[in-house]
Amino acid sequence: MKIESWNEALRSLEIEKSAVAVVKDMLDPVAFGCAVDVLARVPRIMTCASGSSGIAAKKFAHSLCCIERGAMFMPPCEAVHGGLGALKPEDAMVMVSRGGKTAELLPVIEVCKKKGATLIAVTENPESPLAAAADIVLPLHIERESDKYNFMATASFVATIVLFDTLLAALIEETGYTREMFGLIHPGGAVGEMLKSESDNGVVAESDSLSVKNSQPRR
Repeated sequence: MKIESWNEALRSLEIEKSAVAVVKDMLDPVAFGCAVDVLARVPRIMTCASGSSGIAAKKFAHSLCCIERGAMFMPPCEAVHGGLGALKPEDAMVMVSRGGKTAELLPVIEVCKKKGATLIAVTENPESPLAAAADIVLPLHIERESDKYNFMATASFVATIVLFDTLLAALIEETGYTREMFGLIHPGGAVGEMLKSESDNGVVAESDSLSVKNSQPRR
């Protein structure tokens, strides 16, 4: 490996480290709190985005399901061909677009608003159509991507994931979600084995007032 390649790798780490710090600096406690309140109470959550933002949105939907917040990722191409039928007025839509004017997202925004669902926007452009239509805006600011040419969705992808992870952490606390509840729906993999082992060994105490089977997050 060339020394230049190693230096580029280290430079990428520094840029992405800075991008994470900016997420913290940009976090608006009022808007963030409103987003947490909505995501904690709505019956269903839909996420929608394109490209790398779509991958981040899909991961967020999965994470929400892992804490029993009913969520699904809707690709824009599917959304405009009937997929938005799954979105109801009492639901929330989380949409990601750095520029806030991605062409394939514009009709999705329109349908979302006509249906009366709560629209939560993650964007870098407060003047964009997405931000203007949103009920809640969670701002991003990316100084530059971490690749040499500033082309690839690198630092911006990391920042989006970090923002979604902050929402996830807040929602676990807000809804009173427990290890026991997580263990019930996650019997597979290494995490499932660890939780089962803890339960079998009495590490995770049984609730005195509420069984795991009947436990539900606070809405």
